[in-house]
Amino acid sequence: MNKKILISATILGALSVVLGAFAAHGLKELISETAQKTFETGVRYQMYHAILLLFVGSSAYVSMRSKKVVFYLVLVGLLFFSGSIYGLATNELTSFNFKNIGFITPVGGLLLIISWIILLINFLKIKTDNS
Repeated sequence: MNKKILISATILGALSVVLGAFAAHGLKELISETAQKTFETGVRYQMYHAILLLFVGSSAYVSMRSKKVVFYLVLVGLLFFSGSIYGLATNELTSFNFKNIGFITPVGGLLLIISWIILLINFLKIKTDNS
């Protein structure tokens, strides 16, 4: 599972860089400044959570059960949160109206928040060494 999490994290991180560069250079003339900032928010959250998964996949302090739950929450959360933000920011360039599915953005955000809470609970369960 650790290897799967680490590979996914690196793919998400690399895609963040690619999407960020695409937004800065390829979309600059095509969408409004507000839409660019919105797109950048999706990229930023994707990178934050790629780094989170790098930590989770390489940490001995996170139980395997928690790793698995956090991994899937982050993947689905990013798909819903960042994915819908990418769609909403580029809505004027496509024939599909992403505003119709904009309700999944906060659902994705909630899944990301839950993943952090699960990590917190996992860390609170760690027995401290008093020596």
